Amino acid sequence: MTDTFSHQSLSSLSRREMLKLSAAAFAGTAGLNWQQQALHAAEENKRPQVAAIYTQCFYLSHAFHILHPFLGPYLFNGKLQQPQCDVVSFYGDQFTDRDLSRGIAKKYEIPFYKTIGDALTLGGDELAVDAVLSIGEHGDYPDTKFGQTRYPRKRFFDEIVAVMEKSKRFVPVFSDKHFSYRWDWAREMYDTSRKYEFPMMVGSSVPLAQRTIPLEIPSGTELEDAVSIHGGPIEKYDIHGLEVLQSMVEFRKGGETGISTVQFLKGDDLIKAGRQGRWSMQLAEAAMQAELGKKKRGLFDPIGAEGAAEPHGILLEYKDGFRATMLKIGANGVRWNFACQVKGEAQPKATTFFPGPWGNRNLFRAFSHAIQHLFVHKEEPYPCERTLLMTGALDAAMHSYFEKGQALMKTPELEFSYTPKNFNQFREMGDSWKVITAEMTPPQEFVGEDPAPQ
Repeated sequence: MTDTFSHQSLSSLSRREMLKLSAAAFAGTAGLNWQQQALHAAEENKRPQVAAIYTQCFYLSHAFHILHPFLGPYLFNGKLQQPQCDVVSFYGDQFTDRDLSRGIAKKYEIPFYKTIGDALTLGGDELAVDAVLSIGEHGDYPDTKFGQTRYPRKRFFDEIVAVMEKSKRFVPVFSDKHFSYRWDWAREMYDTSRKYEFPMMVGSSVPLAQRTIPLEIPSGTELEDAVSIHGGPIEKYDIHGLEVLQSMVEFRKGGETGISTVQFLKGDDLIKAGRQGRWSMQLAEAAMQAELGKKKRGLFDPIGAEGAAEPHGILLEYKDGFRATMLKIGANGVRWNFACQVKGEAQPKATTFFPGPWGNRNLFRAFSHAIQHLFVHKEEPYPCERTLLMTGALDAAMHSYFEKGQALMKTPELEFSYTPKNFNQFREMGDSWKVITAEMTPPQEFVGEDPAPQ
């Protein structure tokens, strides 16, 4: 360790920390001298150094959104937050004429590396970062025969883990959206994180959005049924709708038990199943009313300028007998609705998850805030088992649709339990939209900071 590093580490300590260390040194605590204790304290207080690995970075891409709060002040619950980490390296898998990451790298003096391994070692031989952002969304990748884009999330993960294994040091990893398009790979990724005991955050940004009608599901609530609704495309938005659903129902009485069957239905088959009572049309209507108001309309009628759009749904039956449904209704990419029936209550409870006045762009402030918590505290903000379960449910649903003719799929591999965790501290409660308003013009390029509250 060089003298320069020692000087920088000691100078970063507060006066109170220095006094405490001096007192400890005078007493000879634990047999360490003053300088050793000071260096240890400096290491404990060091800002995490982060490698950012992504598929593509362009305007409104996931990499664009997630990196923004890592590189400058950002709003969360109406307060301007400072980044808690330092991004020190980039690896991009694909570059097009839309690429913004080269300009971002130049502005913030972040070096590019040609391989994931080099980005994690900073061109050296061993792991040289404290956390890894892995953003495997967007880009030119082929689809599977089941309609799933072959995003390289598993490849990214394997290369990240290979560096950690070689270095015998394991750090927190964030992986965007669902684990993988393949269930077996998803399970392998999860099992690897548990084997090496590094915290991992995987999933969707939408559960962190403001609930425009306040709705909490206290742990132990006896739920009878639940529905979530989105308005986006199959698979890519289904994972968001599934995670909205699961982030609410995982708190039901008895805790999460896993899923026994999954079925994908669309169009007339979906409507017929609803009329047969296989999923709750009443809850779906309540969920849509939370968004659109109580004006009478047919559940599947065209919604304003959205026009006609074929609905589809994923029906879930849980191991404990609970059932729930994710629906796609309309053609609105910022539609995120939820409703549930609590046992013993006459009326459903319903809300909408509001992403903010600039569309889904604003979801990522809360998301990146939670990711930084993972990196700083080495603690998962909420269980990654939630996303593992929904990854499996989505994969089974795609097999039901593309391979089995919308048949019911038994899913014994998804019959696993986990303990939910209160994640309210990571949710946007709406105060940020008093600062960022619909009247403001969204920035058209990457910017390093949000507007400050007045």
